[in-house]
Amino acid sequence: MAIDAFTGRLDGLSGRGSFADLTLESGFSGGQMPGHAVVRIVGVGAAAPGLRLAAADIGAAWNRKGGKGRAALCAPDEDTLTLAWDAGTAAVEAAGADPTAIDGLWWGCGRPPFADGPSHAVLANALGLAHHATGALLSGSPHSGIEALLAAADAVSAGSVRTALVVVSDAIRPGPGTGYEQRAGAGAAALVLGLEGGTATLGVRATRSRPLLDRYRGDGETDTRDLYDGRLFREEIFVPIVGEVAAALAPLAPSVWSLPDPDGRLGAVIAKQVGAPLVASTATYAEVGDSGSAAALLGIVGALDAAGVAAAVAYGGGRATGIIINVEAPVAGAARVAAMITDGTPASYTRALRNRGQLVAGGETIPMGVPPESALFARGAEEMLQLLGARCVDCGTINTPPSLHPHCTACGGPKLEAVHLARTGTVHTYVVNYTMPAPFEAPLPIAVIDLDDGARIMLQVDDDGTDLAIGRRVRLVLRRYAYERGVPVYGFKAKPLQEA
Repeated sequence: MAIDAFTGRLDGLSGRGSFADLTLESGFSGGQMPGHAVVRIVGVGAAAPGLRLAAADIGAAWNRKGGKGRAALCAPDEDTLTLAWDAGTAAVEAAGADPTAIDGLWWGCGRPPFADGPSHAVLANALGLAHHATGALLSGSPHSGIEALLAAADAVSAGSVRTALVVVSDAIRPGPGTGYEQRAGAGAAALVLGLEGGTATLGVRATRSRPLLDRYRGDGETDTRDLYDGRLFREEIFVPIVGEVAAALAPLAPSVWSLPDPDGRLGAVIAKQVGAPLVASTATYAEVGDSGSAAALLGIVGALDAAGVAAAVAYGGGRATGIIINVEAPVAGAARVAAMITDGTPASYTRALRNRGQLVAGGETIPMGVPPESALFARGAEEMLQLLGARCVDCGTINTPPSLHPHCTACGGPKLEAVHLARTGTVHTYVVNYTMPAPFEAPLPIAVIDLDDGARIMLQVDDDGTDLAIGRRVRLVLRRYAYERGVPVYGFKAKPLQEA
């Protein structure tokens, strides 16, 4: 048995009383080592796609019982990166942080949008982080979400960064007709970490690993394979490894837990073993399904709205890790998490297959006129991802897009400076296209937006047009515009705000 005095990691625990003895002997209180840097949670955020697929509808499509609950489903313009942006933006706003002052971004995502490309750089740029921000992209299994949190916490504790943004996101694509299809969902969570401020701290952690295969995706495959033997997975893999980690944290008497629940029943088994009084993740699983890398943290961030001890356990890829969070007072942003993930519109099973790319229409599609790796995208990447405009030094007019306006459109002045455009505005006018060539889907609304900073911009609308009206308030959100030559292309769309 050993204690890492720098990170507060606990190794070699059996979960049979040694944890409590060690706590008393070493002076550990609430999982913090005396004299080491305490990492604090300054703000949190969450996100989920706007569509929901009922488990019963999946079962009906395959002439079997459908099960309970529903799972979140990405629209064609949503993916792991747009979900990460939504959650990250919410966490930064809750923390009251300046994005350019965040030193690093740690992103946990089982399946990044670029198989081999600038996934981390695109997200960091879209969030408005400084070019010198460090961090890492962790992927490869649902365990990558908790890995991102621990890596960021270690960097903050070590003094490598002052403020870190942790984002975890996933959108599981299961094989059609598999048992896992009724459970596979999508979602994201985010936390801002630092050494000052905040009302919660990260405590001890425990990890176990066994080199055993469960759900996986092979090279060149797009769908996640289901379990080979459900009973073997339950009795020989999941319950032993997850139960041991949960038992190691139980002596600290967490008042609320987030536990992995890949089939809707195993979470309750672990909860019974450790006597968990409240499992907050149960409601999250029922609403968005199994969100993979995001599941553990998405299941706990909403419960950080009350003082107490919280425990989050993640599982995936033969590894299980649990961490204690000591909450002194409600964490900024936690109270809004429930509203962020429960606003979903029912979708049919056919639509789910189309959105995932598992049901493809025949016929020719029209490719983009300009490939994603062209000079246009290379020179305009920051303009699109950071939503930049060009303000005239002489008259103050904001010109959009800046790459098309070397001179002010109002006074003709040549002195322009790059500025970030406002993220909210009002619809000036709009049109809804009801006939569109593939791969675009009709109806496709496009609106001219008068932003709150005085700029005017034309964008697609993240809606079917039914909620649009002149004068309607909108918020600009990052979305995926196209998937061309195997490359996702991102930009901003206007999302109508709910009426007061």
